[in-house]
Amino acid sequence: MSRRITWALLVLTSVLLVLAVVPLGVSLTARERVAFRDNQRAATRVIAAAAEEHLSDHKSAAAVRGELAAAARSGDCAAVYDAAGHLVASTLCTAARGEDAQELVTRVLAGQEPEGPEDEGRLLTAEPAGEIRQPAGAVVLARSATPLHARVTAIWGWSAAIGVAGLAASVLLSIRLARWVSRPLSTLDSTARRLGEGALDERADVGDGPPEVRRLAATFNTMAARTEALVHGHRAVIADVSHQLRTPLTALRLRLDVLSAGAEGDTAAELAAAQQEVARLSRLVDGLLAVARAEQATPRPDAVRVREVVAERVAAWSPVAEERDIRLTAPEGPAPTAALGAGHLEQILDNLIANAVEAVPGGGSVTVGLRTARGSCSVRVIDDGPGMSDEAKAVAFRRFGNTEARGTGLGLAIVHRLVTVNGGTARLEDTPGGGLTVVLDLPLWPE
Repeated sequence: MSRRITWALLVLTSVLLVLAVVPLGVSLTARERVAFRDNQRAATRVIAAAAEEHLSDHKSAAAVRGELAAAARSGDCAAVYDAAGHLVASTLCTAARGEDAQELVTRVLAGQEPEGPEDEGRLLTAEPAGEIRQPAGAVVLARSATPLHARVTAIWGWSAAIGVAGLAASVLLSIRLARWVSRPLSTLDSTARRLGEGALDERADVGDGPPEVRRLAATFNTMAARTEALVHGHRAVIADVSHQLRTPLTALRLRLDVLSAGAEGDTAAELAAAQQEVARLSRLVDGLLAVARAEQATPRPDAVRVREVVAERVAAWSPVAEERDIRLTAPEGPAPTAALGAGHLEQILDNLIANAVEAVPGGGSVTVGLRTARGSCSVRVIDDGPGMSDEAKAVAFRRFGNTEARGTGLGLAIVHRLVTVNGGTARLEDTPGGGLTVVLDLPLWPE
């Protein structure tokens, strides 16, 4: 954003400077040229007036020689011609006696008013001595164009300096303006990112930037405060519900245990069935609480060594798998580092391995594999159990969506939530030869 604002102002300033400075320089240059020509013509007419008295009135040539001497002292070259175009008098300099000068004399004597050219760095002017239609002669004056070129150069130099100064001022102004606008927006963006990562106490600075940005920051702070209050309130409700539900369930289970200790026959069977229902209700409450905690998770990514976590969880679940005659393995492979919330991969693997061990019959196998490709780490939990139907796979990640589930049906919902909140994806595939494969694509930790 800063670059866009800076470049926009620079382009606008450059266009305005070009539109203002260039025409002004052209105009001043033209005025200098006209003024230089007018001054040169005035000097030529002074010599022409003295030449007319000598050529027409046959007066002494002293005045002409005096004017020619004055022109020579000022650095000009001058020559006086009679009505036939013959040279009458001139300065020692020959610039006023060349071919260009002869052509000017011819045109002046013909009654024209020619514009003199520039010859070897000198501008030529020609004026008639006497009347324009019937001149008694002509005077040619050659003056160095160096002063004119110097003034023109100075004009364009000052114009360029003004343009550069204006452009530099525009650069400084545009950078300050861009920073004034973009810096609080960048800070607000960083604050919003940290808030999204779980830092609920983050607040934006409302004292910097234009009024619109300050109002936006204030609105953001209000939203963040309400979000923090809602999340903390949600967590408090979960804690209260956990305490309020677990306590009576535990008391009910203890009473059923006491009653079943002395029961016989049908009464014992009914009490056992009631104990099973209480145990199922306890698992259901625990699952719902786990889903609620997963749904409110806003993790800050950490560097997680996936292979180490996989090896640890496989080792932890191996006794359970061996007890059920199930082979649980984690083949050697790459050691990628994923960007995940603390403890999330452990929860994900616990749910998936528990589901697989529960579904696979004795003599089966469960394999946790790793693969790194396309900027992500792929974790695969592969079993050779009964698998799932297409209808069950379509709703497996929903809470209570899978009616074929043996447990609460919440494990895959928790897995899906924890994976997606960390920026990954989860999907179900059929294992070749039978069974189910859960594929998790997790974001890699940037090196």
